[in-house]
This record gives sequence, C-alpha cells and structure tokens, in this order.
Amino acid sequence: MSLLTSLIKASTQFQSSLDKRPDVAGGQNNAKASEAAAADQPSSPTDDRFTRTAPQNPDLAALKARKLSVTDYKQTVGQDLAFVRETLRHKLAEYGVHPASAINVTKGDNGQVQVDGKLSDAKRGQIEQDLNNNKGFQDAFSRLSVNEPTLHFVDTALKLNKAYGVNNSLLDTLVSDNQQFNGLQDLVHRYDTMRKSVSAEQLEAAGARKNYAFNFNTRA
Repeated sequence: MSLLTSLIKASTQFQSSLDKRPDVAGGQNNAKASEAAAADQPSSPTDDRFTRTAPQNPDLAALKARKLSVTDYKQTVGQDLAFVRETLRHKLAEYGVHPASAINVTKGDNGQVQVDGKLSDAKRGQIEQDLNNNKGFQDAFSRLSVNEPTLHFVDTALKLNKAYGVNNSLLDTLVSDNQQFNGLQDLVHRYDTMRKSVSAEQLEAAGARKNYAFNFNTRA
C-alpha cells in the first residue's frame, strides 16, 4: 500500500511539473521581450554604461555622422574661445606685456590655470593669480578644455570623410541613431568615455590623442 501511494504521489508531481512548463516558457519569452525592448531604447547621454561597438553598416553610420550639427558646435566653442582670448589680451595689456607675445595657458594637475611664455616670474605669477580668481574665465576655460578636443576630433574626421571618402570608425560609434542625443555635450561625454576605454594606438590612428593638454596662443 505504501508503494502504491508513493507511485501515485510521484505521478501527480510529474503531471504538475508538465502543467507548469508553459508558464515558465512564457516567463522566459516575456523576459526576452523586455530585454529586447530595453535594448531598443536610446541610451542617456550621461549613461556610464557606454561601450564602443563596431557599426553593422559602415555606410549608414557615416551618413549618420554627417548629420551632426558641427556649425552649432563651433559657435558654442567659439563663444568661449573669444572670451578667453579677449580676457588674455586685456590681462597682458594690464601688466605691460606686448599683445603679440606667445603664451600657453594650461591647467595643472591641481586644476589651477598655468601660464607659460616669455614673461618675468613676477608678471606670470600676477596673471595666473588674476585668471584663477576670475570665475568667468575659469568656467569658459574649463568648458574649452573638454569641448575643443571633441570638436577637433569630430570636425577632422568629417573633413577627411568628405575629402577622401575615409570613414572614421571611432566617430561612427559616438553618434546616436537619435539626433536628439547628438548635442555637443552628448558627444563630449561619449568621447571622454571612449578615450578612457581604447588604446593610445587606436586613438592616434583615428586622429585623436589620449592625453590632451589645452594650449592657447595669443597669436592664434
């Protein structure tokens, strides 16, 4: 009697497991559908999960890149560039430095503005102090230090494509299918992520530099 009871119980459990299988499969299908839907959603411009992948269709990727609003990017960068140049010209005049003097302005590891050129140590120190106390200059210079390298990379890649028909695979991977997410700051974020994830050789081959130092020359 005990053996019969065990067999009945085992048969019941087996039938129950068969009845549940469609639900499991349905759950798996729903999970796959959810994953596919999530993959179709455009990534946020600040999404840190950005990974560089090769475009499946290089021709379509290049066409997508050519739709970038480079003129608008240049206007944005140009405003900060003009402000920085004008501030430096006034600062050189203030301390009696010839306006055509060639100087380089960079940011040190501590985030402070540093000035190099044919200046006396006293004047260099005064100019650096004034620039570091000028919030407007600091903000404009900080934006330039990230926006200008991205614009240079994008503009150069597009010019080479137009002149020689050469596609830049790194540029193609930066551009979103949704033009809404191809603003300058979107590209800046992706470009910065890309520079951290690819090798220096890949960047050099694509016309970019992994370690960028912003140089400013008053003669430019």
